[in-house]
Amino acid sequence: MLDKNSKIYVAGHHGLVGSAIWNNLKSRGYNNLIGRGHHELDLTDQYAVKKFFDEERPDAVVLAAAFVGGIIANSLYRADFIMQNMKIQCNVISNAYSHGVKKLLFLGSTCIYPKNAPQPMKEEALLTSPLEYTNEEYAIAKIAGLKMCESYNLQYGTNYIAVMPTNLYGPNDNFHLENSHVMPAMMRKIYLAKLIHDNNWDEIRVDMDKRPINPTDKLCAIIGEGNVDGKNEKERILKALAFYGIEDNKVTLWGDGSPLREFLWSEDMADASVHVLLNVDFKDIIGIEKYSSVFYGAKINGAVDRNNSEGRGGALPKLGEIRNCHINVGTGKELTIKELANIVVRTVGFEGDVIWDDSKPNGTPRKLIDVDKLHRLGWTHKVEIEDGVERLYEWYRDSLKK
Repeated sequence: MLDKNSKIYVAGHHGLVGSAIWNNLKSRGYNNLIGRGHHELDLTDQYAVKKFFDEERPDAVVLAAAFVGGIIANSLYRADFIMQNMKIQCNVISNAYSHGVKKLLFLGSTCIYPKNAPQPMKEEALLTSPLEYTNEEYAIAKIAGLKMCESYNLQYGTNYIAVMPTNLYGPNDNFHLENSHVMPAMMRKIYLAKLIHDNNWDEIRVDMDKRPINPTDKLCAIIGEGNVDGKNEKERILKALAFYGIEDNKVTLWGDGSPLREFLWSEDMADASVHVLLNVDFKDIIGIEKYSSVFYGAKINGAVDRNNSEGRGGALPKLGEIRNCHINVGTGKELTIKELANIVVRTVGFEGDVIWDDSKPNGTPRKLIDVDKLHRLGWTHKVEIEDGVERLYEWYRDSLKK
């Protein structure tokens, strides 16, 4: 059980979800929090991670750090997506165990589910058929992470919980055009297309200075080497934006707009995560009667004596298979990408054209998750999509003033 004085390490505390979890914990009176930026602690460096755990000795860990991006980034950086995420997960989870961490919360993604999984996707759909090709590497890494948590629990009696959020959006979202997710990318493109039409170059330059473009090889062939920011000539900025489908009163988006998606406000995700961290144990997910008899000498909420061979016995075969112990986190509601675009268009006040390039991939046709397990564990979402899009646009505009 964690109390208000427990030392909690939030890995990825500057990110979309990590920052929201940090603020949620603070609001509940948990002030003994530890965070390290990437430049302070490289989580892919196993020696640096061990040194950090040696020095800080956290009571609990929230693993919200990950190498992430949208459909373009997933396609371009396939090796990075699997290797970087595997390194982060292995380093943090193994050190949490070796340093006796009482509770660990691992954040994954609903991209773990098969491309054609029955909808809405229950936790039991995991590993039942092939994954979506465009984000296969990231999905495999996240599956490995949740299986690490599950396996440590079953072998050592640890208390590591894995939560799988649906598509997230909110404060501190990534709006960079090269590697952002669908909603922030869509919102920024529509906003910039409106500014071009309004000939509002002061705001365009502010936006480009805040989030400059680091050109890909293909873009460099068009505009030359070097970042694109607000100090560039208008012509170079316009060519760079056109490369990403942003023109005067016109935006081109990938696919045909038909895929169905579920979206969750990041602060809702944070609230769900903290609820699970503070109130849900592994025994609650699989049943206390079964869990308490799974181990030889294991303790339900404590680290097993690592010198006790009985405590290393693992799950008793007679109890059968224990799997799919992760928790879906979402709203249980969906809309098409085209419907989302219409909401963003109304929110931004865009009066131009949205063009759909159906020569580009759609990604997974549908991704709605079943959230019955989460509801049974005592949490439901609060922010609906229309309100969330307005909040995100307000945050984005405010971020340009800082």
